[in-house]
Amino acid sequence: MDYVYGPGRNHLFVPGPVNIPEPVIRAMNRNNEDYRSPAIPALTKTLLEDVKKIFKTTSGTPFLIPTTGTGAWESALTNTLSPGDRIVSFLIGQFSLLWIDQQQRLNFNVDVVESEWGQGANLDILASKLAADTAHTIKAICIVHNETATGVTNNLATVRRILDDYGHPALLLVDGVSSICALDFRMDEWGVDVALTGSQKALSLPTGIGIVCASPKALEATKTARSVRVFFDWNDYLKFYKLGTYWPYTPSIQLLYGLKAALELIFEEGLDNVIARHKRLGTATRLAVEAWGLKNCTQKEEWYSDTVTAVLVPPYVDSTEIVRRAWKRYNLSLGLGLNKIAGKVFRIGHLGNLNELQLLGCLAGVEMLLKDVGYPVKLGSGVAAASAYLQNNIPLIPSRI
Repeated sequence: MDYVYGPGRNHLFVPGPVNIPEPVIRAMNRNNEDYRSPAIPALTKTLLEDVKKIFKTTSGTPFLIPTTGTGAWESALTNTLSPGDRIVSFLIGQFSLLWIDQQQRLNFNVDVVESEWGQGANLDILASKLAADTAHTIKAICIVHNETATGVTNNLATVRRILDDYGHPALLLVDGVSSICALDFRMDEWGVDVALTGSQKALSLPTGIGIVCASPKALEATKTARSVRVFFDWNDYLKFYKLGTYWPYTPSIQLLYGLKAALELIFEEGLDNVIARHKRLGTATRLAVEAWGLKNCTQKEEWYSDTVTAVLVPPYVDSTEIVRRAWKRYNLSLGLGLNKIAGKVFRIGHLGNLNELQLLGCLAGVEMLLKDVGYPVKLGSGVAAASAYLQNNIPLIPSRI
């Protein structure tokens, strides 16, 4: 069937893809160009330097790959590892599950550390595995920084500390798809060897660029890695970097200009201010959930995500119906519960180009939805709790001071 237009705008509160800012849309509204002309290499060179800032690295080498986060995962694995290599990977939700499935299909020896969905990675088990691995058979640690399915954020600084405590040389590969540019991320300080994100998340672009950043140690690993790679081969990029043309194949010109505009907005606000804004949005959402008498899927405060909140519903409520009704009646898009928690949670995404008043509109819509499905929420309770917090914590807009 054809879906007809609804008045006003769609209120997009899934944890990606997210709202695209108007300046970014305007920047992408352009014709194609010859990517072999001097203009595109000059633009690319600037973008590669600017991208390093969102990873907080000076020594990393970035790659802008026309792909999704899934392709960025494959790039990270195949450029640094060989079939049969032992890797430790943490299963804490749907997206870590998918990455593990990819690792297994690429013929790595995957040592899966599974936690209950709603919990973070079990780092005690990591410590015990590293302590026992005196022969250094573990070649990589793979971890999702922010598990979008359950709203769980892992502590990467602790992962690095454990690796250092045991003097273990394993590579640290991090999925930062829903964290980089929204949560605190420090590639150099935390000794991350490969970090990756997707353009459709906190960067607030359309889907289509997988951004990967590799440490010098990771680049060194490519020299011995025997995994088959063609489209995702970093060496092809590095060859063209040296030539000054940058692209081994045709890039999306429109997305490159969009990335330039998106980064300009982030730097104008200030990356630390962007991270603080996401902290406010996450805190306000959690206060609303508490006021509604509902629980967060994330089981401990130390794991709370500031980019997505997974809300547990009572057994008599089907969360899938909440998401369905949100779109049909209120033109509001919320995230479904996935896999093990399907029907049990709905997800409120609060990342990217989003402000506090937009969030309050979403929370008002969720309250009406809860009423619709028979949950006895007091209308205005969550909005009031979030508003009281935000009114005391929203700073002046940095660019307008």
